[in-house]
Amino acid sequence: MRHTLAVLVENNPGVLARVAGLIRRRGFNIDSLAVGPTNDPTISRMTIVVEGDDLVLEQVIKQLRKLIEVIKVSDLTAEEHVDRELVLIKVKAEPAQRSQIIQLVDVFRAHIVDVGRETLIVEATGDEEKIRAIEEILRPFGIKEFVRTGKVAMLRGSRTTSVDGE
Repeated sequence: MRHTLAVLVENNPGVLARVAGLIRRRGFNIDSLAVGPTNDPTISRMTIVVEGDDLVLEQVIKQLRKLIEVIKVSDLTAEEHVDRELVLIKVKAEPAQRSQIIQLVDVFRAHIVDVGRETLIVEATGDEEKIRAIEEILRPFGIKEFVRTGKVAMLRGSRTTSVDGE
């Protein structure tokens, strides 16, 4: 099963390596990892997507909570949440095909962010299924380059994973 964890940590050098190492030692593969500062510059937030069973996940969460720099760990998997990823896709775009590609991009509410002589760069945001769908719809044109961020996620409604929002 895939699990989405929100981990608040002190914004210190080496924290990412310690967290990733702990997860690796527990036998998890990190499917996705996104890290960035929060509204408090002393705190960073990691959104980590891992695959594994519930028992091993429980042990990982317990171990994460023991790390000095870890402030809070939340498993968002079973909670109502919103998640998004960002993808940039450089697609081969002959002049005769450009209008067709642009129409497809519009259907996905994505954007053309660069136009080259033979390529277009498409930017799309959405959940994992939307990102997979736009990739598949553009594949027949010829994907020259593809880069995708990790998932970021937030609880729905007034509930929060922040330290002071409990």
